[in-house]
Amino acid sequence: MPEQSKEQTVDLTQVAHIEKSLRMIADIVKQKGREILNEFPITPPQFVALQWLHEYGDMTIGELSSKMYLACSTTTDLVDRMEKNELVERVKDTNDRRVVRIHLLDRGATIIREVINERQAYLQNVLGDFSTENVDFLEKSLSYLFDEMKRDAKTWKSF
Repeated sequence: MPEQSKEQTVDLTQVAHIEKSLRMIADIVKQKGREILNEFPITPPQFVALQWLHEYGDMTIGELSSKMYLACSTTTDLVDRMEKNELVERVKDTNDRRVVRIHLLDRGATIIREVINERQAYLQNVLGDFSTENVDFLEKSLSYLFDEMKRDAKTWKSF
């Protein structure tokens, strides 16, 4: 990606179009994800929780609540159901036994991998008509956008 100075302005019409496109794409991905989830024994909020645990490892209820923007009591209920379905387990922290962490079990990890594989297969199918150059450009552009957003958003340090 070419470097651009912060003084260079981006056309507001383009910004509006890009924002709308990203929002619409996110909505389609979310809907497709929900269709895929119907084949699995988990709810969308459970999938989100399992994804966080899969990506970042064991977390406390408070940490997971913060990531999911849920109240701790709601997250506790969610974890209770996932624990009952043998997707996660509560484990004592090795450094501080007062701290309990939520640990992803093999069954939960398997479900996450299978759902993500199906989502990737869907995206691969959609990208099938793109040229190699366009796929490369899209990948680089999205990666660059994500890196800039991470750098700009100090509250998103967990990404």
